[in-house]
Amino acid sequence: MESSKITQVFGITPSELKEDILKDVRAELKEIVQNFQPVKPPEYITRQEAAKILKVSLVTLTDWNKKGVLKPYRLGNLIRYKRSELDEALIAISKR
Repeated sequence: MESSKITQVFGITPSELKEDILKDVRAELKEIVQNFQPVKPPEYITRQEAAKILKVSLVTLTDWNKKGVLKPYRLGNLIRYKRSELDEALIAISKR
């Protein structure tokens, strides 16, 4: 036999209880909205754009690929770089 669970609340009306619950839920949702950071997809750029950003020639870019300074991504015959990784490489190169 199933026993029903009953919760009794004294000293508060049902509408006051509802308002208190709604107030707490709204406060939690507001905090979640303030801290929410949408995930941005990585931005891929071409060799020419990378060379322009780094202010180097395409030959230097190829050399840096071989030395492991940059990490190229291949899509068939195309080579792309992540913008965020280029920024990190720029910082690392300037510290040398």
